[in-house]
Amino acid sequence: MKRKQLSLTIHGVLALSLMATMPALAQEQKPNSDGAKTTTLQSIKVTARKREETLQEVPVAVTAFSADSLDKLNIRDLGDLSAQVPNLTLYAARGSNSTITAYIRGVGQSDPLWGVDPGVGLYMDDVYIARPQGALLDVFDVDRIEVLRGPQGTLYGKNTIGGAIKYISKGLRSDFNGFGSVTLGNYGQRDIKAAVGGGLGGSESLRARISVADLHRDGFGENLITGDQVSDKKIRAFRLGLGAYITDAVDLQFALDHMEDRSGVRGAQMLSANPFNSIPLYGGTGPKPPLASRYDIRSGMPNLNDSTLSGASMTANVRPNADWAFKYVLAKRESHSETNIDFDLTTDKIADVKGFYKDQQVTNELQAMYDSGGRSRGVVGLYFFDGYAGGQVLNNFFNLLFGDTQGRVYTKSVAVYADWTFDVTDRFKVDAGARWTDEEKHAVVKNISYTDATFSKPTGVVAANFDKTITFKNLSPKISLDYQVTPDIMVYGLASRGFKSGGYNVRANATAVPRTAEPFKDEQVDSYEVGSKMGLLDNHLFLNLSAFHNNYKDIQLSIFTEYTAANNTKAFIGDFTNAGSGTVNGFEVEYQWLPTDHFVVSGNLAWLDAKYDTYMFKGVNIANQQTFTNAPDFSGALNLEYRTDLGAGGSLSARVGYSYQSSVVATTEIVRDPITGALTKPITQDGYGLLGAGVIWNVNKAWTVSLQGSNLSDKAYLTTGYVVPAVGVRSGFYGPPRQYSLSVKYDF
Repeated sequence: MKRKQLSLTIHGVLALSLMATMPALAQEQKPNSDGAKTTTLQSIKVTARKREETLQEVPVAVTAFSADSLDKLNIRDLGDLSAQVPNLTLYAARGSNSTITAYIRGVGQSDPLWGVDPGVGLYMDDVYIARPQGALLDVFDVDRIEVLRGPQGTLYGKNTIGGAIKYISKGLRSDFNGFGSVTLGNYGQRDIKAAVGGGLGGSESLRARISVADLHRDGFGENLITGDQVSDKKIRAFRLGLGAYITDAVDLQFALDHMEDRSGVRGAQMLSANPFNSIPLYGGTGPKPPLASRYDIRSGMPNLNDSTLSGASMTANVRPNADWAFKYVLAKRESHSETNIDFDLTTDKIADVKGFYKDQQVTNELQAMYDSGGRSRGVVGLYFFDGYAGGQVLNNFFNLLFGDTQGRVYTKSVAVYADWTFDVTDRFKVDAGARWTDEEKHAVVKNISYTDATFSKPTGVVAANFDKTITFKNLSPKISLDYQVTPDIMVYGLASRGFKSGGYNVRANATAVPRTAEPFKDEQVDSYEVGSKMGLLDNHLFLNLSAFHNNYKDIQLSIFTEYTAANNTKAFIGDFTNAGSGTVNGFEVEYQWLPTDHFVVSGNLAWLDAKYDTYMFKGVNIANQQTFTNAPDFSGALNLEYRTDLGAGGSLSARVGYSYQSSVVATTEIVRDPITGALTKPITQDGYGLLGAGVIWNVNKAWTVSLQGSNLSDKAYLTTGYVVPAVGVRSGFYGPPRQYSLSVKYDF
């Protein structure tokens, strides 16, 4: 492309991206032709291909956040990343505060029940976190976060069909270092974070680091019946790392992490009155119109919503020579959760649910990495996963029907993978890879009913009682081509596959609906992508583009619906099915522009077109009426940052940011039943924008003062909800209100 044409293209993209944002990258000083120093952008290091590369040279759609950019963008937990990454949707799952729901490019999973796998993989320090409970991680003592967009089946395996999120904590250093910070804010926010590390006894060979976080906030709302706070935050977490650097070629690293969430239940708003509140036969005590507050509730259930997440790992690195490096990671993780979910949000016993969740996993991964400095390099590996997830859900419907869903799903997965890069010429590279996975799912399910709310006397009615095993095998290949047009401009093309394993519906009611006890298939995405990584204007502008076409097959959907019982009454059922297939097209822009030494303009822009090709329900293709969830047509944001040196007074950074997304469907209801004609409107949020701002004063190398604000216009916006016509439920969960905070941090 001629320089004039390229300039026009750049200005056109920037004009389109006036509502976009991109994480701030590092800056560096380098001499210009006159010998004076000028400020330019410096690309962050990433490990998207399990080897260290710069963000601008890796032919993968990835967004990376350094610790500095996470602070400047006011990223408090993983949910705050949504606006900063193209086509990413991340939020707390319905009634929980720390259970994660993640979608990338319209692909993900919102059902947190055991037996259902996520569609976006989450990794903490190279260890896969299989279950969503407790996984909406808070950001503290982190080195960087990487978000890989699109299927990552070759290097990261199953359940990364939408993409992967990598949370990388601070490494172990030999010098004594650490920090302490205190944050105070509205809603009684009071956060304490601290870390300390270094060589043990002054040794460079033995190192340790411990980091802690104590996070508290009063509730956004109140239970008007009990006076309890809801949507509050009470989280304590720590991480401990130990390292033995035996020689320059051998090291062992051990890590422990633990998180306790003792927050109360999450407040929701009735979006319409529940008709059963007016029917005494069904547990109603009188009409109860929706409350004005989007966070207050009037539940009679205990304010219990506890989660615990723990992990331990050992990593061994061996470098026998300059060409080869071997890495072995052994890890164990587990979580436990107990929660109360009042679907009807009233003291009436219309739909009260008590849930217990538990899981445990052991993973082993062995990698061999080769790079001799020649024309080929890559990684091969073996991966083993052995885990279970299970629990119990006690359902009270109308104080007349009492159901018990319980069981476990055991998973054993073995995979072998390879990914290799070949330099065909100095400018043209080919990267090819594949992963073979053999996975066994063993489900033990028992769903029975009881006579009363004590759940002690079975009625003898067994909805499901089965012990079944199914095996899934998958080959996920990848090939990419990239060409270095100039030293600062790279273009690439990529074809890849991802898959999410199938399984069994643990909510099955095989007695009433026999097919619910049959296994559902694994889902698969074949993705085709072209893109470019550009460093322009003497590295004063980074511009990254990607366009993709995804074929999405055997889409797994969780639906709360109803069936007609033998007495011709309507009854509730949690269905899980392969709906059909879809096509997802999209275009993404990320940029960071340094027009002067003082100003940084950064952004992203995303367009998404996600459509069902087939959606089979009761033998009828209803694709033309169904909409992808968590897939807005347009999203983006804009960050404007001003930086200045204050001389002896340190330095100052001031930022204002605006993010926007178009209307989005948040739930998966069948809009019109093709047999009965019944209409159900899913939870939908119209397009909205959020305003944030922050000022950071680096007083000196040790002290930092930060003033941050989010959702400054106090916009009310829905993230998810429940629509269950059989029990009259239509409720919505909202994102956080206006928040502001002041932090003081000391580094040493």
